[in-house]
Amino acid sequence: MALIDREAVQQYHDDGVTVIRDCINDHWLGILSEAIEHDIQDPGPFVHAYKSESGNGRFHGNLRLWESEPRFQDFCFNSPLPEIAADIFSSQKINLLYDQLFVKEPGTVNRTRWHNDQPYWAMRGWQVLSFWVALDSVDKKNGALEFIRGSHRWGRWFQPETFGKGSGIEKYERNSDYEPIPDIESVRERYEIVSWDLSPGDVYVFHALTVHGSGGNHSSDLRRRGYAVRYTGDDVVYDSRPGTNKGLRSDSHADGDALDSRRYPVVWTR
Repeated sequence: MALIDREAVQQYHDDGVTVIRDCINDHWLGILSEAIEHDIQDPGPFVHAYKSESGNGRFHGNLRLWESEPRFQDFCFNSPLPEIAADIFSSQKINLLYDQLFVKEPGTVNRTRWHNDQPYWAMRGWQVLSFWVALDSVDKKNGALEFIRGSHRWGRWFQPETFGKGSGIEKYERNSDYEPIPDIESVRERYEIVSWDLSPGDVYVFHALTVHGSGGNHSSDLRRRGYAVRYTGDDVVYDSRPGTNKGLRSDSHADGDALDSRRYPVVWTR
């Protein structure tokens, strides 16, 4: 049985984003929940946190978790996601780029500003996507993601910026090929913004150039735990251009190299 239907695949290619309902079963959700709580209590080496604008709540983030936590590695390698990525790309292989955790506790009102992801990443190619797995019920009140339909085909790369004060991430190098992100939030009516509420186990799937953001968690009692895994397909190679996140670069790759390595492992082959 196909893990993703043809309509969702077509929506991904046309709109740059789709949703897969009930994608992650209770077994995997339990594993992820345990691993997330462990990381909050004893964070891995790439932890980052943002100061809450309201003085309430807490944002906990981390990336490259699979490299130090076997439960995340198990999920990245053995969940249904690599095969779904291959189906979307019609790719012969799938590489794991990295994984990332986003926990907005109740009362953490900070927006996640509008951006597209690929300018941050030291690779080039078209076959790059993210799965964003919901561990909690997600709606507008507690920070559902929003996407600009079709923005992956704009051909526009927006200058990376840090996402909050006190994040521990240094400012990004300027890249003359990038442009500043427009003030989308003040003129939302000019864009075709789409969003979906999620239940635990539902997954957003979006292209690395799709412009997206999210509101804060304005709930008083509901967390918003999201776990993202980024995969690449056949056409992606390493590219350390200016402006990429230094923590996501590789010391063992030269520009133009295939990603295949311990750092960016092949997790699925046809």
